[in-house]
Amino acid sequence: MFSQFRNKFPLTDEKWLEYTNYFNRIEIPSKAVLLEEGEISKKLFIIEKGCIRVWFNNNGKDLTTQFFFENQSVASIESFIKKSPSPVVVETIEPSVLWWIHKNDLDKILEEIKEIPELRDRLINMLFQRTFDYMKYFVSFIKDSPTQRYLSLIKERPQIIQRVPQHYIASYLGVTTVHLSRIKSKLAHKK
Repeated sequence: MFSQFRNKFPLTDEKWLEYTNYFNRIEIPSKAVLLEEGEISKKLFIIEKGCIRVWFNNNGKDLTTQFFFENQSVASIESFIKKSPSPVVVETIEPSVLWWIHKNDLDKILEEIKEIPELRDRLINMLFQRTFDYMKYFVSFIKDSPTQRYLSLIKERPQIIQRVPQHYIASYLGVTTVHLSRIKSKLAHKK
């Protein structure tokens, strides 16, 4: 799993082995909850295989905010960093193979690598990318119609359309499954 990342990090082989040994591999079924809303996040996951969604409950309706696929990391970042209750649920959509690291172990690694500018910058860029993704999602909800959001999803993240069940896509777009069907039908007729 980690060999594909090896050339991206300027570490000695000894340090690389030490850091990768902090990770634990698990295989879990679909619909497995990795973190409940209100729990404090103590694990960060890297997806080897599978799909994970992040969602929250809004008056009995679940609203999906993000999807994660192979080679992406996922956690309730706010909860993980601030040690506060998670505002979201983290759940698998597909049977998944994941690698997880405990926050205490990741903190040890981060303390050591913060003096290596290239590693520190990569980590900062990764965190900012997640923030940019959230901001784009938020602005899209204010600015774009559901049809525009769906068209953007097809263009920018086609793996969601291919792999994620329709009711989760509808939740992510902020519409009902019936409304999503209407959007898809209108677009099909325009072709």
